[in-house]
Amino acid sequence: MTKFYNALGLFILFTLFVSCGHDDKGNFTLKGSIKGLKKGTVYLQKDSDTSIVNLDSLQIIGEKEFILETNLEEPMLLYLKLFKNDGEEHFIPFFADKGVTEIKTTLDNFNFDVEINGSEQQKLLDSYLDIMEEFKNQNLDLIEASLLAQKDGDSIAFDSITKLSERLIKRKYSYTIQYAMNNSDSEIAPYLALYEVPSANPIYIDSIYNKLTDNIKLSFYGKKLKKFIEARNIE
Repeated sequence: MTKFYNALGLFILFTLFVSCGHDDKGNFTLKGSIKGLKKGTVYLQKDSDTSIVNLDSLQIIGEKEFILETNLEEPMLLYLKLFKNDGEEHFIPFFADKGVTEIKTTLDNFNFDVEINGSEQQKLLDSYLDIMEEFKNQNLDLIEASLLAQKDGDSIAFDSITKLSERLIKRKYSYTIQYAMNNSDSEIAPYLALYEVPSANPIYIDSIYNKLTDNIKLSFYGKKLKKFIEARNIE
């Protein structure tokens, strides 16, 4: 009977250890699904000052669904990386926050078939990227028209298209700046200032920072934007 209770006690301790180990894994969970994937390795990653850091990883054999976890102190951009022995690295960037994010995609179109459901910051980023896609398509149309004008030797049409391209770039910058200022209570604002329009007129970058709410100024990207502005002012 004593042996029974000793064994039972060891089992309970083992169960508690496993449970605690899992709970301590992190406050962020990525639930992923890659249709068509039979074998490969997925990584959860983030940027550091000098390199990309692996936060979690999992080797997949025959299972398209997976879970990756980490601990987040605050919202930030993470990456889902897929390595499948094809000589290339495949990344999906997404804005993560504490809780659960779900990513569904396919093996054949890993970066293009992606569906992301998660943080509020990701929703704002998706809305922004939808508009950027429209700007991209307009720019492709102008490039095609410019090549045709060059081919036909039509300098007047070429000059006109060049001016339209310049206006499109200004509109794109203007939209990004306004979008950041309209979402000054979200980490998306300093993120866009840092990575989408860092070369914009300093007045606009300062305006984005000054409009940030106090808690966003103290966020990871808020602090990074402040350092960027201070370094720029020293030069």
